Amino acid sequence: MELTKPTYDELLNEANELRFQLEEANDTIHAIRTGKVDALIVQNEEGSQLYTLKNADQTYRMFIEKMNEGAVTLNHDGIILYSNSRFAAMVGMPLEKVIGLTFNTFITKEFKEQFDSLIKQAWNEECKEEIQLIKKNNQFTSCLLSCNTLEMDEGTALSIILTDLTVQKETERQLKLKNEQLAEAQYATEKLNDELEDTVKSRTADLLISKEHFRVLSDNIPQMSWTNLPNGEVNFYNQQWYNYTGLTLPETRGWRWQAVIHPDDLSLTMERYMAALQTGNVFEIENRYKRADGSYRWHLNRAVPLRDDAGEIVFWVGTATDIEDQKQEMERRDEFIGVASHELKTPLTSLKGYLQLTSYKKESLPPAVKQYIDKASIALNKLQRLVNDLLDVSKIQAGKLEYAVTTVNLTDMLKGCIENAEHIYPLYKFEHHVAPELLIIGNEERLEQVFMNLINNAIKYSPVNKNVIIKASKCKDKIRVSVTDFGIGLSDEQQGRIFERFYRVEDKKHMSSGLGMGLYISQEIIRHHHGVIGVESELGRGATFYFDLPLITKAKD
Repeated sequence: MELTKPTYDELLNEANELRFQLEEANDTIHAIRTGKVDALIVQNEEGSQLYTLKNADQTYRMFIEKMNEGAVTLNHDGIILYSNSRFAAMVGMPLEKVIGLTFNTFITKEFKEQFDSLIKQAWNEECKEEIQLIKKNNQFTSCLLSCNTLEMDEGTALSIILTDLTVQKETERQLKLKNEQLAEAQYATEKLNDELEDTVKSRTADLLISKEHFRVLSDNIPQMSWTNLPNGEVNFYNQQWYNYTGLTLPETRGWRWQAVIHPDDLSLTMERYMAALQTGNVFEIENRYKRADGSYRWHLNRAVPLRDDAGEIVFWVGTATDIEDQKQEMERRDEFIGVASHELKTPLTSLKGYLQLTSYKKESLPPAVKQYIDKASIALNKLQRLVNDLLDVSKIQAGKLEYAVTTVNLTDMLKGCIENAEHIYPLYKFEHHVAPELLIIGNEERLEQVFMNLINNAIKYSPVNKNVIIKASKCKDKIRVSVTDFGIGLSDEQQGRIFERFYRVEDKKHMSSGLGMGLYISQEIIRHHHGVIGVESELGRGATFYFDLPLITKAKD
């Protein structure tokens, strides 16, 4: 049988008819959305059926249209009779194409069986179920379906409200992830806590052992020892302390140890003790401790701080070493030095006089004899300086270093000393900057002794670089005099001991002469002038020795 092709006019009529039906359908959908109709006709196999929302009005449909949830109405065959714009957006289709489709078209394969069970239950009772919808572009949307039946004029319909769970699901996912992370962190914390507890137990055991070792060690050394907190309170003494003082811990705990110090030594002891606590430097002093029988003995006290990893002081460990016997030996030695120095001074003076008489008429003496006399005079002067130094040390130790004081023009005195130094050491270059009218109260002879000692030391320890810089200037209410050399310099340890009695700087490449008393005597002289002496140096780069003296504005009568 041969099929006839439709004519152009027939196709045009058919197209117009379809366009009319489409426009009619769009108008119907628009009327439903805007609430202008209360009923609609759906064509199916049984013919045309009229669907009317029972008790629905325009306000209700406008509310459904504007809400955030999707809303659809299904008949018993699952065909969508009504849909709001939100549901159309959820499935990614135009609204006019959604109405009339079967709802399970939008259900993913994994949830179709679950959806069929839900719809079957929904016709009998209200129910809810989480279902996954599929969009047109194969994306998925998790939704909560809330199902209720509606009574319509032509029968019962099923109303479904769809709540988009995308944000909730993402929140749940993030919450689950955070919970997992929290669980991991909690597990790690518990593990770390267990390890920490084990470490604490181990460290506690080690600490107890170390503490016991320290106690045994401290109780078996000849020195008295103690520990004190950063605030200065003593919290431990060894057995030697109790044996020596005859006191108990409560009687000397905290700051009560001050009662054991000799009254004449307490002020200086507290001054250095507090300074050490504030600066963290080593505490060191010689003082006298009272024994249980009431007598006093000299002790060398020394305490060092123990710091943690952060550098903070945890506590101090101190010792007090009995030096009474050494003190007595030093007193006997000082007494011997004093007596010997006095005994030597008289024959030295006589010898010097005889040498001067011998050389009275040098022109009548043979050259060799003249040379011997000059060498003897040099050696005699050196010996006399050593004897004078020993006498000064003896006087210092006896507290008898006394001399008359008057107004001294330090400017004139320094310039005179510099001129002498230039004659004595012609190979050295002296650069000097001395301010005018530097007036002080003091003993010119003793201050000259100090200044020349600093110059002699600068020369002695600068065998290569022969430049010496001398400065004297006003600084507020003081005068500072300094001597700078560019010699071997001093280490930190040497700077800490340079003013000790009998201490000499020893260098492998430079052996110095002398008894190491010059700076010790200089320090005492400056101290008697109410001044301060000090040094600034770097090993291998020279040194600057200086002293500060109180300034007066004008000469006194």
